[in-house]
Amino acid sequence: MKFNRTWVFDLDNTLHNASPRIFPHINRAMTSYLQLHLGLDEAAAGSLRSHYWRRYGATLTGLMRHHDTDPRHFLHATHDLSEIGGMVSPEPGLRSTLHRLPGRKLVFSNSPAHYAHAVLDALGIADLFDDVFSIEHTDYRPKPDSHGFIKLFRKHRVRAGTCIMVEDTLANLKTAKRLGMSTIWLAHGARIPGYVDFSIRNLLQLPRLAWRLN
Repeated sequence: MKFNRTWVFDLDNTLHNASPRIFPHINRAMTSYLQLHLGLDEAAAGSLRSHYWRRYGATLTGLMRHHDTDPRHFLHATHDLSEIGGMVSPEPGLRSTLHRLPGRKLVFSNSPAHYAHAVLDALGIADLFDDVFSIEHTDYRPKPDSHGFIKLFRKHRVRAGTCIMVEDTLANLKTAKRLGMSTIWLAHGARIPGYVDFSIRNLLQLPRLAWRLN
């Protein structure tokens, strides 16, 4: 039987663990950016960064709405990871697991394109994806805003009902399910909400789910 579904993967904390090294690096860079461009001390900049992230799902959104920040300048300044290869640790078996999955595979990330491509290259899996749909493609409206999802569907000429979203963030999966996508939550023993179709502990479990989702 032909597999007629499209896999849509989040990047950070889904295809790799960004929490130990990359996220702290980016958070420090964002705090420094706010200090420099808004004239804040470190404590105030860190507090404002966190506030915008909690309120809008992305610090950038708050900066664009309230400070007229140029998103391209911000993203390049805060995602300048020249040593990214040393920050990324591929999960053993990740490449073979993704290679075994039938169907098209896309990356849908709130990160900028240059960063997403660098991470995928460092993971050694860039060639397994048909496209990287980054924050630039969403008009800088990050997930869980439905705007980016709809633009992804249109660009790739797919219906939401033929797509499988693999994510670590519940808010993004809630939007995906509302639009009609199948949802897989990369979680660790937490209670599963109704808009999640399947919960897995690691991506190595995906191949056994593939045909149940077709």
